[in-house]
Amino acid sequence: MVRSKFSASLMAAVLAGMTLAGCSALRDSDDDKQNLERFTAEQIYKRGEYELENNRKPEDAVHYFSEVERLYPYSEWAKRALIMQAYGYHRAGDYEEARGAAQRFIATYPGDQDAAYAKYLLALSYYDQIDEVGRDQGLTFQALVALREVIEEYPDSEYARSSILKFDLAFDHLAAKEMEIGRYYLKRGHYTAAVNRFRVVVEEYQTTTQTPEALMRLVEAYLALGLTDEAQTAGAILGHNFQSSPFYTDAYRQLRGRGLTAEARGDSWLTNVYRQVVQGKWL
Repeated sequence: MVRSKFSASLMAAVLAGMTLAGCSALRDSDDDKQNLERFTAEQIYKRGEYELENNRKPEDAVHYFSEVERLYPYSEWAKRALIMQAYGYHRAGDYEEARGAAQRFIATYPGDQDAAYAKYLLALSYYDQIDEVGRDQGLTFQALVALREVIEEYPDSEYARSSILKFDLAFDHLAAKEMEIGRYYLKRGHYTAAVNRFRVVVEEYQTTTQTPEALMRLVEAYLALGLTDEAQTAGAILGHNFQSSPFYTDAYRQLRGRGLTAEARGDSWLTNVYRQVVQGKWL
């Protein structure tokens, strides 16, 4: 996990904080969760740090950070505790609560040095759920929006660098889902529906790793529909941009099997793509 200077020093402080008398007093109390009013904000906060570092249940640490905010609102410790709530919830896999804490931090302390970290945690809370959403891509789109905000608002931060990588992966994920559905239609002979999915990949996700296969599948689908001009044009785009790809080898084989070549022909949406990406003619 990427950390800010604050969070990095905060983690280092955890080890030192373990030896503090106040933290020891909290750990020695069996009913400290019910009697936290007896302790200072720093002592409760340190206990949260200790639990986060040593307890397998991050949600136990969140309890202490929440109590700091409740008992000592608007204090410096409350501000720190709020960002740590977001981190603790995220570690526990409670992404909805992590988003809530991160959003509260951003709303309350928009100019704070850790607002970038809060925004990054917010983005992660969407991103880390991508594999759980099946064909519902709502969270993926939200992850892309949140990651882009980190990139644009904090371009010089370490979070921006990490967000760029995750943005590309999330973008690729959307294209992969289009490919999955397209292959489903293609396998069942619904060629027009398949073409529509592969077209989305070529036009909207052409910078992803899914594009070579999308072009090859277009060759396959258009040949099945008897639309040879479109099939040849898809093969030409594939050959120009991904000639070393096994998908080009497959597309070339399919075209040769019909006595066709990979060249731009006719006047279709693929012809426009060919003019743009191969000939550099955008108008």
